Amino acid sequence: MPDSYFPGMYYIDTHTHLYDEQFHDDAEAAVARAFDNGVEKLVFPDIDSSSRQAMFSLAGKFPGRVFSCLGLHPTSVNSLWRQEIEEIESMAGRKICAIGEIGMDCWWSKEFVKEQEEAFEYQIRLACRMNLPVIIHSRDATELIFNVLERCRNLSPRGVFHAFSGSRETFRRICSLGDWLVGIGGVVTFRKASIAETVKDIPIDRIVLETDSPYLTPAPHRGERNESSYIPFIARKIAEQKGICIEEVAQVTTENAERLFGI
Repeated sequence: MPDSYFPGMYYIDTHTHLYDEQFHDDAEAAVARAFDNGVEKLVFPDIDSSSRQAMFSLAGKFPGRVFSCLGLHPTSVNSLWRQEIEEIESMAGRKICAIGEIGMDCWWSKEFVKEQEEAFEYQIRLACRMNLPVIIHSRDATELIFNVLERCRNLSPRGVFHAFSGSRETFRRICSLGDWLVGIGGVVTFRKASIAETVKDIPIDRIVLETDSPYLTPAPHRGERNESSYIPFIARKIAEQKGICIEEVAQVTTENAERLFGI
């Protein structure tokens, strides 16, 4: 058990893919390990139709503690993206806590950049109609993301920038666009990671914790498969960088997540 977990306080992992194939043999055990380490609630972002049933199936085994989203990940966007969106809309009656993860990714491929932008904006507008927050994935696409948010500004979208690793200036720009939080994960524990310095200037009431498991594993487990039970390592690093106690990190980030996602 991480030495940054203390009885009586708890965390929320706002971005975890414990339904991923890498957890095929121990998904339920991974959820249990999270609970045992003070991570009381988990948010499952959606990717696309290929893994959606696995997501809902696992979440359904832990009602009131594991919460699903709906959304089309930018790396899953292609010329047939509208069919994927139609499926998402057909499932809008399900209980979900956000539209995500959505956004743009120009690192993985630029083949469908136009389609990514169209799908992202469509899902932002869908979330606003449903009065839901969004989970934004942004990789090598900052300006494109901001262009879409500017076009949707009058709708007052809200949500979280997942795996935030931007500069202080980028964070300030995010804040100028409305009610946005940033998700801080395992990268903050990496040696020489710029976000470890930037997080000093991000108010704790703008931060939520996340793992993005099975990816971006925090130290001291870097190189291993990530899982939600490692959230306390991330919280401890944030506390160290900001010069505050870990109990404050746990309490405020939990309140932030509960308020944003309504969980």
